[in-house]
This record gives sequence, C-alpha cells and structure tokens, in this order.
Amino acid sequence: MHVSRLLQEWYVLHKRDLPWRETRDPYQIWLSEVILQQTRVMQGLEYYRTFIRLYPRVEDLAGAAPDEVLKTWQGLGYYTRARNLHETAQYVATRLKGVFPGSYGELLKLKGIGKYSAAAIASIAFREPVAVVDGNVCRVLSRVFGIDLPVDSNRGKAVFYKKASEILDEENPDIHNQAIMEFGALVCTPKNPNCRECPFTDNCVAFTTGRTGMLPVKTGKKQIRDRYFNYFHITDHDHTWIGKRDRKDIWHSLYEFPLIETSGPCTWDELSSTVLWNAMFGDISIRVEQPAKHYRHKLTHQTIHCNIYRVMVPESPPFTGYNLIKISISDLSRYAIPRLLEKYLADLIQESRV
Repeated sequence: MHVSRLLQEWYVLHKRDLPWRETRDPYQIWLSEVILQQTRVMQGLEYYRTFIRLYPRVEDLAGAAPDEVLKTWQGLGYYTRARNLHETAQYVATRLKGVFPGSYGELLKLKGIGKYSAAAIASIAFREPVAVVDGNVCRVLSRVFGIDLPVDSNRGKAVFYKKASEILDEENPDIHNQAIMEFGALVCTPKNPNCRECPFTDNCVAFTTGRTGMLPVKTGKKQIRDRYFNYFHITDHDHTWIGKRDRKDIWHSLYEFPLIETSGPCTWDELSSTVLWNAMFGDISIRVEQPAKHYRHKLTHQTIHCNIYRVMVPESPPFTGYNLIKISISDLSRYAIPRLLEKYLADLIQESRV
C-alpha cells in the first residue's frame, strides 16, 4: 500500500486554501504553527491574518510591546504560546539577525518550538525529510495500521514516530506532512470519521476489523480541578482597577479585576468576612449591583466557577497587598484580559451597562 502517494493524491484534490500553504517563509509558517496549537483552523485563520498585518516580519513582532502581543493574541488561550512567540521573535531578530534556523535540530533550540513544530517548519520551509507527529497523524497511523499502543505512552510515542518516518516521502516531505495532517483533520476525525471517502478503506485495519471507534488508545485523562473565582469589577465614576497576573498560573501576564479565590462556592456574606475582603475594601462603604454574574469556564485541566460582582465605591479602596492600576473605563479595551472577563464585558455592553 503506497500510503504517501494516496495521501498526496487526496491532498491535491481536497486541501483547504490557507495562506500559510502559499509560502516557504519560515516566519509565516512558524507563526501559523504556533497559532494552530490547541486551536481550530478557522479560528486561527483570523488571528494569523491579524498577526501578519500587524507584524509582517519577525523584526516587527520582536519590536512590539509584550502587552500589545498579548492583546493581539487575546481569545486564543494558552497564553504561554504568545509569550514564547514574542521571546523567540526577539531572539531571531537580534541574535540571529532575522534569519530562522534552517534545520530541524537548530529549530528545536528555539523557545516554544517542540518536535512537532520543528518538523513542520523544517519540512515545509526547507523541505528537510523529517516526519511530523501530532494528534491527527497518530490517529491516522493508529487506524490504518492497527496500532493499539497508547499514543500518550513513551513506547507508543516511539512506535508512532518510527511509523511516521517509515511512510514519509523524503523527496516531498512538505506535501506529505501537510497531507497527513489535513487528512486527519478532515477525514480521519476523532468522532464519526468519513470512511466512505477514505482512500485506505480496503486496507485500513481499524475499518476492516470494526475498531474505528476504539483507536487510537489513550492511557487516560487527567483529573479536572475545580476552582472558585470571585472577581470585583470596582468602579469610581469613570475609572476601574485592574492588575496583571504575574504568578506561575493560568493567564500569566494578562490583566484582571481584583480577585478573591476561595476553596469552594462562597456567598456574599461569606466573602465579606474574609481577610482578603478587608484587605481589598478596608472600612469604606460600597454599593453592589446585584445580582452577581455567574460564569463557568472550562480549561484543559481546570474548570473555573466564577462570580463577578460590580461594585461602586465613593473613594479609592486600600487594596492592601494588591498590585493594581487605576485606569479609565474607556481604556479597558486596550488591555489583554482572559476570555472569561472578555465574555463578561461583552455581556455588559449588550446590556448597555458599561
């Protein structure tokens, strides 16, 4: 079975028209790969176009302020990607004089570039014969060849990489790698794969043995952690307060309203009796707009249960122990904030309350 030939023939007929497929510029290919990690193509496409418009060269991205890059990234999630993107752009622009490394091994040395991204950039931009291995690729290989080793086990990773390398078309690694990734995204999907249009149906082990829904195998999911956030959208006529998350946690370097995190669900009366409440408000009188807004925000391994209270104050609260800045409400849109707070502000605008 000529796997690569069948994949490439399928790809020529069915590939999506995407801008990063029209270039061999390693900067643009790298940018697309970073954006598309943990992101659907159609969502990532608009972000890619925005980044290319604002930062057409790696030097432009390197020269941008960190907060500006995070604001441009806002809504994509997994913000470590954005911080690594910016740091790597600065490294390439300054230390490497704007020239991306031209090999898989050298690309791996750049911050935020792992084995998959390095293989994608090296094969597409420089046509280096190195196989890409991601979730889409593992799914295709697992089903076509009947590989039932867990994709997230060390042994499984080694076997999948070996198989991906065996079927790689070394003369056309750029087309081959894009073809197998696209095939996994459009045909050999996690649920309800389109087996009727699959060129491997007659030889696919999973299809012929009725195990399509059982492959690939995973060792198990990590336990989801529940967290309870209580945000205070505090306003003083035309101003509000925000702070940057600077600890090693979710949403690092994004801005947020003053926060009290609790170990479980908490009522207003329970919140107002905490030490953090006293540190935030002290003895000043406050007026609360009721009811609070409630949100449930799912992350990869966490679920955020959130209450957001809108609070009016007659004077600046003490905010003891909080590192906050006072800004004009009209300037709030200039700051990069978590998707959860973005949703909250959009709800307020819809209610004409901002």
